[in-house]
Amino acid sequence: MQRDLQDLRKSYEKDALLENHIPENPYQLFDSWFKDAKESLEIDEANAMSICTLGTDGFPKSRIVLLKEIHEGDFLFYSNYTSEKGAAMEAYNQVSMHFFWPSLERQIIIKATVSKVSREKTLSYFKSRPRGSQIGAWASNQSSEIVSREQLEKQLSHYEEKFKGEEVPLPEFWGGYACKPVSFEFWQGRPNRLHDRILYENEENNWTSKRLQP
Repeated sequence: MQRDLQDLRKSYEKDALLENHIPENPYQLFDSWFKDAKESLEIDEANAMSICTLGTDGFPKSRIVLLKEIHEGDFLFYSNYTSEKGAAMEAYNQVSMHFFWPSLERQIIIKATVSKVSREKTLSYFKSRPRGSQIGAWASNQSSEIVSREQLEKQLSHYEEKFKGEEVPLPEFWGGYACKPVSFEFWQGRPNRLHDRILYENEENNWTSKRLQP
């Protein structure tokens, strides 16, 4: 099967990213861009980010998760600890996060180290989730093989009945991850593929920035 995609192209002309308009701290620029994304009517989930891990099979793999909080400089998301990505992060605690907002012609790539958040913080977030999502965390043995969709529905029904009329407890195998950035790369689309790329790096707890060629 062949597909000719050579004529698929777009001219990026909405904005610019110039050194005299950027803050010293990358979190400030992230907050500004994230605010723009949240307010955009063309973006459904501004907090959707691709997280890339190095798998135990030696292959990198990315998938979309939802950023739930920035706490003390760490980017937090939640997942099943026994999942494929959980095993990957347990083995290799360096990840990459990627935000892409096409309608704004912007993307951000963040390299980070990752660790588990406290059970207290995980419990606080878990209690804020809809009940269906809480039960779903119990019902899915994430990333493991299952024979059919019907089997998954049976697992869900089992836990709906098990926790009927009571508070859903926090599973031991489920919780939060805190990603601590070591670098931010901000990309703003520009005409003629001469895009703006500004890289922030953390050196001895100080952020420095530089421009990269497109």
